[in-house]
Amino acid sequence: MVESAVVEGGELLAGYVTGPAAATEATVVALARAEGARVVVLVEGVSDQIAVETLALRHGRDLEAEGVVVLPVGGAHGVARQLRRFGGGGVRLVGLCDLGEVGVLQRGLAAAGLGAPGSRDALARMGFFVCVEDLEDELIRAAGTVLVTEVLGANGDLGAFRKIQRQPAWRGRDETAQMRRFLGAGSRRKLRYARLLVDAIPLARVPVPLTALLASM
Repeated sequence: MVESAVVEGGELLAGYVTGPAAATEATVVALARAEGARVVVLVEGVSDQIAVETLALRHGRDLEAEGVVVLPVGGAHGVARQLRRFGGGGVRLVGLCDLGEVGVLQRGLAAAGLGAPGSRDALARMGFFVCVEDLEDELIRAAGTVLVTEVLGANGDLGAFRKIQRQPAWRGRDETAQMRRFLGAGSRRKLRYARLLVDAIPLARVPVPLTALLASM
């Protein structure tokens, strides 16, 4: 299972915006594709986009043919701008949200005239699903530390992770927290492992926010 997740670096991120300006460039690219879309999936960043699209591929879905566009909004506060842009335009809007940004999403939906969901359940009924902490945390917990370690080793990053574990600030800390810190330490690493972990996790263990989002499209 882990071996199937090993992909050369260039191929792994082919078709995705990377680099210092990725947060803004990815939004521009996705907006151009969203013209005439049936469903627009609002996610915070490119790593979330990769995770959603990778899971769709595992389920044999062709999002482009279905008229579904995954739009990274360039940070949680960008969601309000895109809700205003697409709200009321006949496009179905769904998405992912980190737990700490629920209030931002709720205010954005209300300001766009799309409703006033007062709870996570209400958001889910609208097609917006909440990750505990963030999607990386969801993926690490769903995979389990043993599988994450195997994926790191298969892709040449286990030694670098062990160095993080030996740092005074992280020595003795919960391994799940150490892994989340490691994946978030570099933007390109975060993007790579969004795909590698979604590919490696058994479908029955994929985080609920991701599977529920895919079902809502």
